Amino acid sequence: QVQLVESGGELVQAGGSLRLSCAASGRTFGYYTVGWFRQAPGKEREFVARITRQGSIAYYKESVKGRFIISRDNTKNTVALQMSSLEPEDTAVYYCAADSDMYGTRWPSDYHYWGQGTQVTVSS
Repeated sequence: QVQLVESGGELVQAGGSLRLSCAASGRTFGYYTVGWFRQAPGKEREFVARITRQGSIAYYKESVKGRFIISRDNTKNTVALQMSSLEPEDTAVYYCAADSDMYGTRWPSDYHYWGQGTQVTVSS
């Protein structure tokens, strides 16, 4: 089992950058693919990025490619999401989630463990 805690969300101007962090408990963190998802008011939770167990493969939502970078450090049990060139459309609560599948998926329902979320607000 793993517990996840996100941090780093805040209010930022369009064009700015933020770095979100997901800290995990548990000695088997490297066993999980970790994903970042987001949910804007009135919208469904959507996939943003995910990274495989050892960090060898990363996947991204099309609209964040080239702007967001996901990375992980299994020695510190952390996964980061570096976000740049932020747009108002990126405003949402961002969640990290863990899945034991080797490559993970883009579907929130496939992830077993979730953090509480961190708010990102991008002003225009």
